[in-house]
Amino acid sequence: MIVPLLAVLTVPGSPAVQASTAPVAVVSTPPNADLTVRPADVPIAEAGVEEPEETVVVGRRPKRNDPLRAANAVSFELTQKVDDVVIAPVAHAYERATPRPVRTGIRNFLRNLREPIAFANFLLQLKVGKAAETVGRFAINSTIGVLGVVDVAKRCPFNLPYRPNGFSDTLGVYGVKEGPYLFLPLIGPTTVRDIAGGAVDGIASPLAIGGPFRNRGYIVASNAFRVLNQRVEMDGALQAVRESADPYAARRDLYLQGRADRIARLNGKEAVNTPDPEDGAIVGEAAPVDAASSCGRREQVQQGE
Repeated sequence: MIVPLLAVLTVPGSPAVQASTAPVAVVSTPPNADLTVRPADVPIAEAGVEEPEETVVVGRRPKRNDPLRAANAVSFELTQKVDDVVIAPVAHAYERATPRPVRTGIRNFLRNLREPIAFANFLLQLKVGKAAETVGRFAINSTIGVLGVVDVAKRCPFNLPYRPNGFSDTLGVYGVKEGPYLFLPLIGPTTVRDIAGGAVDGIASPLAIGGPFRNRGYIVASNAFRVLNQRVEMDGALQAVRESADPYAARRDLYLQGRADRIARLNGKEAVNTPDPEDGAIVGEAAPVDAASSCGRREQVQQGE
């Protein structure tokens, strides 16, 4: 089935690509300078070498587990061409023809159907509080939110933000490494861990929801809408990838950093706000909010203060 395969083609968020970098100092030294290796704690002046003329700080990409880069790069180029010819034009036509509130409603509806999977994985991660909040989100949005079309739960007075979660995240929380990075033709970026976790979620999701959501027609249609919504929301980030010096590496880093950020937040650690690989949301949006302060700010805005 082509449409479900394309569901991972476009991934997550609209911010520009944020590759995690570590500063590297490039120092120029005078001719005939003593280049003997010295311990880091010996000052340059004491070692008999003149002060460097200038220091330039450049970026360095973190080392990635990408042993299949050559094959991945070929898949990346093929997928880019398919995106240029098929996915991007259709997504842009969809964006022009569909008002933003409608697109948001479709996205919310599809998110809501994934809440039972998030709930189960929060339990597997022993995060009972988050599991309870997920049940509350699902109940509120499925009723007051008209089957999840309107994300009422994230607003005052509930303040229950959307927190994506899946079996791959559970594996990550328990320390299972992501494994080699893969860029699959017509599917997109993934890792060995994400393939395994996604397979479990794919099997469990229709069973958890049940009813018509097990129907093949629904599965195809829902994946088609998810692809289009993701492609629209990711347009800015994907454009930044194309304009980078190394589009393949930028796309890889965007995906892997987004996955690492989500698992970091699940582990209670600070993370960079990068596009979430699942649905284009910014990982930072899933951070807990203080109900009282949030509602207070909203009341001030409504009163024009």
